[in-house]
Amino acid sequence: SLKLLAIVLLLAATASARVTLEQIMSSPFPTELTAAKSANRIAWVFDEKGVRNVFVADAPGFQARKVTNYTLDDGQPIVSVRLTPDGNTVVYVRGSELNREGEVADPLSTGVQPHQQVWSVDLRSGGQPRLLGTMECDREGCEDVELSPDGKTAVWAARKQLWIAPVDGSAEAKSLTYLRGSSTQPQWSPDSTRIAFTSMRGDHSYVAVYDVAKKAITWISPGVDRDAFPRWSPDGRRIAFIRTKGLEQKQPMIPDRANPFAIWVGDAATGQAHEIWHSGMTLNDSLPQQNVVTEAFRFAGDHITFASEQDGWAHLYSVPATGGKEMLLTPGSFEVEQIELARDGKHLIYTSNQDDIDRRHIWKVAITGGTPEAVTKGATMEWSPTELSDGKLVCLGSTGTSPAMPYQVSAGGREMIARDHLAGYPADQLVEPKQVIFKSEDGLEIHGQLFVPRNPIAQKTPAIVFMHGGSRRQMMLGWHYMDYYHNAYAQNQYLASLGYVVLSVNYRTGIMYGRAFREPEHYGWRGASEYQDIVAGARYLQSLPNVDAEKIGLWGGSYGGYLTAMGLARNSDIFKAGVDLHGVHDWSARMGRFGQQGGAAPDMREATQLAFSSSPNSSINNWKSPVLLIQGDDDRNVDFTQTVDLVQRLRSQAVPYELLVFPDEIHGFLRWESWMRAYAAGADFFNRVLVQNQKIALGTFSAQSKEGTAAAK
Repeated sequence: SLKLLAIVLLLAATASARVTLEQIMSSPFPTELTAAKSANRIAWVFDEKGVRNVFVADAPGFQARKVTNYTLDDGQPIVSVRLTPDGNTVVYVRGSELNREGEVADPLSTGVQPHQQVWSVDLRSGGQPRLLGTMECDREGCEDVELSPDGKTAVWAARKQLWIAPVDGSAEAKSLTYLRGSSTQPQWSPDSTRIAFTSMRGDHSYVAVYDVAKKAITWISPGVDRDAFPRWSPDGRRIAFIRTKGLEQKQPMIPDRANPFAIWVGDAATGQAHEIWHSGMTLNDSLPQQNVVTEAFRFAGDHITFASEQDGWAHLYSVPATGGKEMLLTPGSFEVEQIELARDGKHLIYTSNQDDIDRRHIWKVAITGGTPEAVTKGATMEWSPTELSDGKLVCLGSTGTSPAMPYQVSAGGREMIARDHLAGYPADQLVEPKQVIFKSEDGLEIHGQLFVPRNPIAQKTPAIVFMHGGSRRQMMLGWHYMDYYHNAYAQNQYLASLGYVVLSVNYRTGIMYGRAFREPEHYGWRGASEYQDIVAGARYLQSLPNVDAEKIGLWGGSYGGYLTAMGLARNSDIFKAGVDLHGVHDWSARMGRFGQQGGAAPDMREATQLAFSSSPNSSINNWKSPVLLIQGDDDRNVDFTQTVDLVQRLRSQAVPYELLVFPDEIHGFLRWESWMRAYAAGADFFNRVLVQNQKIALGTFSAQSKEGTAAAK
């Protein structure tokens, strides 16, 4: 048709000037920023097109130096980077955690068993990495190496035990103890002679102290509850920990129940402990998400700081270590996220969305109270605040068009570190996303980021709704601090560069808009109430004068993949195409993950039925629109069976689909090449279905094909 010819000519005319997917995905992604305690040295990891290496830099010039020399996009992550207090040695973990079958990921399919290992490098000699020992921990994000305050010894939790090794590599790592259950969360005493840790026992857990020289364990007020997060007092005499109730078996699954918590302080020598503070009993009084708990909970002089959502928002509090009334440190309608104790021991440095709800900035507040001070602000994003020994502050940061990089922060603003690693990046060809707020069907306000193309495909252009995963995540008005969503943001920019209008929707169940938003009624497997926000996003797009209301697609990964499938199954009349990366398609198949130990819940049958009705599979008869399904078959978060099963159902309904499978890849793809192929295939799929009106053949088609490769280039 003439309309199609016009579209083809427009695409051809603008193709040479358009930014490529490889260009957009070419920026080095920084993680693991850390600083030495008594030297002005920082370290971090750069992931450069899948090649991961450790870098260091010294104040005041912060000239970046690479200290490892890995050269392949081999899918071996580097995490848990630590500097010894003197800054002379860097320690890190390389390799992925185990899956449920006890296997380390091998996304290259080399046929040779890889290992997750702990390494160190002596920065004075510039020597080669020294193997300290094998880690191979057994869950996502479990990698945690803790260095002793004297810098001589490393301890980590893996394979249910604590492992210890000298940092200089002079002896092989050995198991510190043999204990029932699983030993985790190790914390060194200030004098480097003892290790506090948590012993997980299933329906209960203990906090204990291990004396390294005496090889003796002291249990801290053991009971029938769940004790965790041990923290040392500055003088090494006391242990603070958080206590939540032990497991009450055979409780109903469907009702949401509160998880109140208490702070206890014990004598590290005798093991005697007592409660100094406890929360209320409402849902808002529940223990917050673990990452906030982990970073906020600590001794700070003669106070203990912690996080609570008692007023409906994740905020910082402090309480005297001897007990008393808690003090709210960060009042307002915003939330805190990453928290560090300042070197002066009197302040907390943290990130927040205060006064800028769809970004992150660095803030500072006194432990004894006072008005929080904004350290950074403006149309930028900052995270991972890290203070050097002389008080200088560094962080990671981004903007709407400039990807994540390390920065030094001063009163005058921030200055990029390792700028040469971003040389030639096409930031000026990207678009600044616009904050949009629209109402869902039930009146709830939903935030989103709207990417409006510089060169739209047509006067009325196809549009795409994007949903993040998690679902405890938030997309923002800038490049994200997590690698998975940094990549997703890049794909949204790429789709905008192709001429699509893209709306990224922060649907209910996401973070940073308050607990009521994050924990709404009837969400997820309990009723999928968040799906109405996705429909509302599509309706918002359809109301825009530059959008073709009949050409709306959607895409997302993980929870976003679930919502993609929900859109196609429930509303193929609205959503004409979808790209579903490793999504959940049947909540009822995952009920074992939600259930209680010690026997089935009394409402298990009702819960299973509710879970299925809240799933895309329950609406498969209404699914008409074509879909591209993408997943790695070593997925540790969403069973590959979810995609295997869905394909059989789509076949029986004669629904057009395409398939891209990565053998031996995990949930968050470990290889840059995997992301490139997935995103190229997704963009190519939308081009063929939404722009060129191609019909997708019934049955399987490998999207890892010539079309996907061409789109990447």
